[in-house]
Amino acid sequence: MPAAIAALRDGGGPVWVFAYGSLLWESEVFDVRAEEALLRGYHRSFCLYSYDYRGTPENPGLTLGLDRGGSCRGAALRLSAEALDSVWQREMSGRPVYAPRAFQVHTASGVCQALAFTALRNCPDYAGRLPLDGAARIILGAAGRRGSCREYFENTLRHLDRLGLVDLPLRRLAERVRALAEDDGI
Repeated sequence: MPAAIAALRDGGGPVWVFAYGSLLWESEVFDVRAEEALLRGYHRSFCLYSYDYRGTPENPGLTLGLDRGGSCRGAALRLSAEALDSVWQREMSGRPVYAPRAFQVHTASGVCQALAFTALRNCPDYAGRLPLDGAARIILGAAGRRGSCREYFENTLRHLDRLGLVDLPLRRLAERVRALAEDDGI
């Protein structure tokens, strides 16, 4: 853990983490306070290949990352030091695909500093901005040891909906995934 992040962790108080994908819905983080939050300068994107969790080396899947540009509505999660350790282990073990950074995020309670995991553009797993059809086909066809890429995608959409968070690029991708699935009889 870099010194700046360790200082946040060891500061004696809770640490805020910006959740934009599966941290919104996976049950590894318990008893946390969550507030709707806006992060400026980054957007949610299926920009990272997954060769293990949601795909295989032969048939990679896609996972979400925070990529530069735009803005992202998600949730600021208030974590204990122990919960932060769990999130850190989950996000930063294995192949390096994220750069952890502290950002100012805007919530209804005001501005707070939150840790966010941004996509590393210079790593081999960075997919960048894929054509809509290409991303949709990967989401439909990939699965790894933590389940299918489509399941991950749909869980994320479902939780964004529950939180009242609209992500238009993800909605367009969802429409394309559904259309291709109907065409293919899936």
